[in-house]
Amino acid sequence: MTALHLWLRHETRTTERRTPLAPSDARRLVDGGATVTVEDSPQRVFPAEEYEAAGCRLAAPGSWTTAPRDAVVLGLKELPDEPPSLSHRHIFFGHAYKGQPGATDLLRRFLRGGGTLLDLEYLVDSTGRRLVAFGYWAGYTGAALALLHHRARLTAPLRPTSKEELDDRLRAASGPAKALVIGALGRSGRGARAALGVAGADPTCWDLAETRDLDRTALLDHELMVNTVLTTSPVPPFLTDKDLDDPARRLRTVCDVTADIGSPLNLLPVYDTPTDWENPVRRLREEPVLDLIAIDNLPSLLPLEASTDFSAALTPLLAEFAAGGNGGGAWQRCRERFDAAVRGLRTGEGADG
Repeated sequence: MTALHLWLRHETRTTERRTPLAPSDARRLVDGGATVTVEDSPQRVFPAEEYEAAGCRLAAPGSWTTAPRDAVVLGLKELPDEPPSLSHRHIFFGHAYKGQPGATDLLRRFLRGGGTLLDLEYLVDSTGRRLVAFGYWAGYTGAALALLHHRARLTAPLRPTSKEELDDRLRAASGPAKALVIGALGRSGRGARAALGVAGADPTCWDLAETRDLDRTALLDHELMVNTVLTTSPVPPFLTDKDLDDPARRLRTVCDVTADIGSPLNLLPVYDTPTDWENPVRRLREEPVLDLIAIDNLPSLLPLEASTDFSAALTPLLAEFAAGGNGGGAWQRCRERFDAAVRGLRTGEGADG
């Protein structure tokens, strides 16, 4: 591995407990010749002392803005609004390529500073399959919250927990439920099915075959639905306002794990703002009742499990990353996706160009 200076930044979102790099995996990178700088973060699931013991350097929160130019800044969620220009290579979930709110502004910050976004959502193999994702734990947590709410056992505000504690709550709320998981064969879908299984619910499982010609009557006949599908091409939405107003609708609880809000490819365009830890449930209709859960950082509620799995998948890819370039392969595909988006800005096609 060529010399890599990786800079793990503090997450500014107060409800973000996860990290893309666990201390044990940081040790692997350090032992391989990398320099790893870790910003102190009181909310991160792993304390800074564990990174220091693994051979990492410690830094103040937010100090990535003055990091050496060759440092690669690693994070998860959105960057703060400042600085207006971004000069480093950044690895995180940018949500900037499908016309989401703020996408153009973010890309213009990279343009101004000469930096690069290597979006973890687009770190894929040669077939387009994502190589790192929190999907399983997003599906698990989302389905668990939906089931608990459906059983009137969900309390707010939400707090980070462990799988063991969450499973105990699910077992206490166990019983049959007419549940539907859409995208059941993917990572998130598998997680959703597992959580519902702990609660004794045997969900209906839909995937591509069932959604190509969507049976809306059958969908609305379920009591609880978990959507785990994130599409990259236009398809008819799974739920519309007309469906919500159907007096025959039995559907009462919806969890949108993908929370693809603001995207023209949103498959549940029946709401325009996410829910959060303080207010995890929003009522969309009073008669018949329909409640929504759409939290965009669900795996942060199981931060240890989610971070450990994600870091284990990402670390071998970071070990391939060359400080003087993008490491080829999956990283090169990431770079090409960024370059395409930037070309779209320059030619007036927007962030999805």
